[in-house]
Amino acid sequence: MASGHGFAVYKITNIPYREAIRTLRPLRTPDAPRQLLCTITAALALGLSVAASALDFASLQDQLIARFGPARITLLKDWQALLEATRSLPEADKFRRVNDFFNRNIGFDEDITIWNQSDYWATPLETIGRGRGDCEDFSIVKYYTLRQAGVPVSKMRLIYVKASQGGKQRAHMVLAYYPSPNAEPLVLDNLDPIIKPASKRPDLTPVFSFNSQGIFAGVAGNATASKGGTGKLSRWDDLMRRASAEGFE
Repeated sequence: MASGHGFAVYKITNIPYREAIRTLRPLRTPDAPRQLLCTITAALALGLSVAASALDFASLQDQLIARFGPARITLLKDWQALLEATRSLPEADKFRRVNDFFNRNIGFDEDITIWNQSDYWATPLETIGRGRGDCEDFSIVKYYTLRQAGVPVSKMRLIYVKASQGGKQRAHMVLAYYPSPNAEPLVLDNLDPIIKPASKRPDLTPVFSFNSQGIFAGVAGNATASKGGTGKLSRWDDLMRRASAEGFE
């Protein structure tokens, strides 16, 4: 195990990611001991720096009503207002506003309760429509929102971590922001509402990270993706296809 950027980084070149995942169990939130935090199949990262096109919120509202009814229209409109308000802000303010918005407005729940599946990665619209999600869903909806707010994707990674709580290590996912390739990442987490540098989160040990270019050993911002793209991450590929069909780039 090597250390870097405040995290203890596991080198996973010869460790199948499915094997690493099977060694972990979901994390319980401290304020909701009966809720299991998600069972993760992968952590993700996204490395393209292409700006996303504007969302068609009229279409999103129609889809929301058709699938989930009108109960979450207000949340959808609040989300739209958030995007409009944050596009012109400095990046640090974008991350703070987006992190606060979802930690306040989305409730934590398990996939089995929300979707009747043991592990399901929700699109941003699905998370808004249900008003609930697990750690994967929090991280994914924050990523897509920040992308729409103009943050380059190369600065964001979704990272699969071990989170220590109560003397045990559990599976968890967080979103990390890299102000520059060599910078210490800042961590956005539904467990801790405050965005902190990785060095201030000794409870998190990253196992590996992903982006649209492939699997990364460790979490360094300048790490090189392994060959083969994200083909092994079937849930992520499926999530991106479903999000694209809803209108997300």
